[in-house]
Order: sequence, then C-alpha cells, then structure tokens
Amino acid sequence: MDMNSVVSEIRRPKPQNDSSASVKRSSSSKPPKKKAPAKRATVYFEVEILDAKTREKLCFLDKVEPNATIADIKNMFNKSHPEWYPARQSLRLDPKGRSLKEEDILQNLPVGTTATLYFRDLGAQISWVTVFLTEYAGPLVIYLLFYFRVPFIYGPKYDFITSRHSVVHLACICHSFHYIKRLLETLFVHRFSHGTMPLRNIFKNCMYYWGFAAWMAYYINHPLYTPPVFGEEQVKLAVAIFLFCQLGNFSIHIALRNLRPAGSKTRKIPFPTRNPFTWLFLLVSCPNYTYEVGSWIGFAIMTQCLPVALFSLVGFIQMTIWAKGKHRSYLKEFKDYPPLRSPIVPFILIIRLSTAVENRSMPRLSPYCANKTPMKVYGSPKNTDHARTSSVTCEKYAAVLERKAGNSVRCTVKSH
Repeated sequence: MDMNSVVSEIRRPKPQNDSSASVKRSSSSKPPKKKAPAKRATVYFEVEILDAKTREKLCFLDKVEPNATIADIKNMFNKSHPEWYPARQSLRLDPKGRSLKEEDILQNLPVGTTATLYFRDLGAQISWVTVFLTEYAGPLVIYLLFYFRVPFIYGPKYDFITSRHSVVHLACICHSFHYIKRLLETLFVHRFSHGTMPLRNIFKNCMYYWGFAAWMAYYINHPLYTPPVFGEEQVKLAVAIFLFCQLGNFSIHIALRNLRPAGSKTRKIPFPTRNPFTWLFLLVSCPNYTYEVGSWIGFAIMTQCLPVALFSLVGFIQMTIWAKGKHRSYLKEFKDYPPLRSPIVPFILIIRLSTAVENRSMPRLSPYCANKTPMKVYGSPKNTDHARTSSVTCEKYAAVLERKAGNSVRCTVKSH
C-alpha cells in the first residue's frame, strides 16, 4: 500500500450508523405542544333599578357577575344611595310582585342580560330580637305593677296590699313564667330567617301586648276580684292545661330551631321527633301556635276573666292568619308536604293549592318561543300595562317556572 492510498483512506468520511442517527433525531424532536383550552368568556349582566311607584331610574349597574345574588345587588345599590341600606330595600321583578330573596342568583332569574328590577323602600328597620325583647318585657313589668298594687292604681288604702285569693298569686306566677320563657327563647332559641322588620311595627306590637297586659292585670288584681265559680277544681284543671301547652310550645320551638343551622336560612319540612309534644306535627303545620292558644285558654279558665278571654280570641285570629300563610308557603315550596296537615287546628282549615291559583300568580309565556331563542316575558295578567321584554331562552325560563310551581311548561315552536 503506497502513501497516496493511505491518505485517501483517512480523508474518506465514515458511513453513519442509521440507528444512531434515528436516536439523535428522536431525541432532538420534541412532542407537539397541546393547545390550552380557550377560556370561556364571562357574560356580564346589566341591571337597571327603577322606582316601583314612579318608574324613575334610580341606578344602573354595569358588568354585574352572573352569579351575583340579590344581596350583592343590594350592596351595590347602597353605594350609590347610602340612605337605603340593604335591609331597607325590596327588589322585585314586577312593580307589584313579591320581593326577591337575598339568596336568589341573578342568572337563575327569568331576566335577560339586561335586567330590570323595581325598588321599594321598606322604611326604617329594627332587628327582630329588639322587637321581641321590647314587646315581651313590657307585659312582664306592667302586670307586676298591678300585682303589687303600686300607688295611683286602686286607691291609697290598697297600696302594696296583696290579694287574699290564691288564684291571683297563681295567675301572676303563670303570666310571669310565660313572658320570661319568651324572653329566654328570643335570646337563646329562636333563629330568625329575616334579620329586621319595619320600625313602625314595634309600636303596633307593643300597643297590643302592653295594652292587653294592663287590661288583664287590672281586673285580675283588683281588690273586688272574685275567684272562679268552680273553685279549686277549675283552677287545677286550668293550671294543668297551661303547663302542658307551655311545655308543648317550648318543645316545638326547639324542634324548629334544630331544622335550621346557625347563620343560614334553610327551610325544611318539620316532622315529629321522639319528644311526644312534637307529635302534633302530624296534624298541623304550626303546632307552636296551637300550644300558644291553648296556654291562654287555660289562663282564661284559671282567672275566669273576660279581658283574658278576649285576648285569647284576638290572638287565635292573628295566629290563624300567620299559620295559614306559613302553611301555604310549605305547600308551594315542598311538593311532598304532608297533605292532611291543617294550619293551626287539627282537621280544620285544610288548604290545598290548585294549579289555577298558582298560574294566576306566575308570569305568562309568550305565545311562541323556540328553544334557545329570545322570547317575550310579560308581567302578571293584572298588570299588563307593565309588560316588558327580556332576552331569556324558553328552556331557561321554563326551568325557573317549573322549580317555582312544580308544573311542566311547554314551549311551542312556530312553524314558518
């Protein structure tokens, strides 16, 4: 081998190994990057708030989150109108409709992306606890003033002289026990779904409780008061009725308290517990009112006093109105609510809601609405002059009405 052949052999390039080249290519090539999913654009709402009486535009809220609650909207409205704090506001979809709940979510309401709400001023507010403490403390103090016969009530010769009748002392114990129990329940038992009530109500409530307490106490503790006709037997029977109903009323309040967790507004169907006093839930929706009326009937039998009987009658009428309202709300909210319950008295005033009555209180659908297309939503039949148009899909609005009324809503597609 000569020198030239050696040099040419050295300069000749070596053939590359195919396997090593493929490894290099595979190592150098990176996997394709996955495209990040496109972020879904948030659809903001525009909320226009009008005065329910004058239709004057009070506020316009721009870029409101779809998951904002009515409580959030009230706080936003309060920033532009500090004189109307949230507890004083009532927002509704119709000028004469019902107030929306604070936990209602904007995107779940039958409104479009441009929502119109109507505002009503509820007036100055005061907490329920303050109202209850005031209206219950008054009768307790007023009754004791008559019981101890303070001066300027019955005359100088009867000042601070106790009655000789044992039923008078027993009536004072029962009356004081009732209102002390109410005060303690207000502080430690009751959980209120609404934090406040109109300030004007405290004057009306105090006139009712304080006035009747003074009227009853004046006659029961009067020096010329006469005991019941049937004597000790009548008094013992009345005390048994009073104590039985007081224990029943307290048991129902405890059962209702356990249905609602602290700090929430959750509503559940009340059912009897192991406590026998709660078995009245099998027959009535508001057994606390039933026991309350029973307590005052027992007190009226014990004292045989006409003002007590009138107080029991007026209280029964008022509590029947409250019980019927709560009974209707239970029937509307819960489809499986026990049908045999009556509001306050077993087997009396049983209320059943018909579909026709329900439909009169609901907004009407437009005659034609295609799926996922804008449709017209009108006010209630009585307020056709306030008809308004919202960009709401038929599917969404039907779901809202179905949750509210428990009825199916049919959407008809118009053929062209």
